[in-house]
Amino acid sequence: MVELERVGCDDYGTSPVRTQASETTGPSHYSHYSAILVGMHCPFCQNPDTKVVDTRLNEDGHSIRRRRECPKCGKRFTTVETSMLLVMKRSGNIEPFDREKVVSGVRKACQGRPINEDDLKLLGQKVEEDLRSRGLAQVKSDEVGRAILGPLRDLDEVAYLRFASVYQNFEGLDDFESAISELKRNKNAA
Repeated sequence: MVELERVGCDDYGTSPVRTQASETTGPSHYSHYSAILVGMHCPFCQNPDTKVVDTRLNEDGHSIRRRRECPKCGKRFTTVETSMLLVMKRSGNIEPFDREKVVSGVRKACQGRPINEDDLKLLGQKVEEDLRSRGLAQVKSDEVGRAILGPLRDLDEVAYLRFASVYQNFEGLDDFESAISELKRNKNAA
C-alpha cells in the first residue's frame, strides 16, 4: 500500500484540506463514472494530472472519498479529503482540532462518575460538529471550551461543574453557587 498526504485549500481557498491517498488493488467498478482532470499528483509516477473517476461522501459526513486514475501509468488510487479545523491556542500557536484532546480534558472531570467511554466519544463528536457547523476554518481555544459546556451539562451535572470550575476559573463558593443556581434554573425551565 502506498500512502501520500497532501495539505492544500478547499475550492474556495479558505479551509485547509488534508488529502490521503492509498493504492488499492483488485478490479475496479468505477469505469462507468465520467472522469475529470484535477491537480493531484500520482503517488506512483508523480504525474501532476490524474483523473477522478468517482467521488463519494464518506459515512462520517466530514470527508470525501475520491477514486483516481493516472493516465500516464494507468494505476488507480483512492484519496480521502477532509477539511481541517484549526484551533488558535492562547499562546497564539495554531494546531489542528483534536477530538481526543476534548475527550481527554473532559475525562478528568468525569472521574468517578457513571460515564462510559462511548458517552465521552459522543460528546467529542458533538463538540466537533458544533464547531464545524459554524463554517469557520479556525476557532479559538476558548470557543472549544464553550462548545464542551452544553453537551457536558446534558451528560452529567457534577462533571459539568468540575469542568466549568476549571474552565471558567472559579475563585470561590460564590462561583459554584452561581453555577448551581443556573443549572437549577435551566432544569426548571425544561
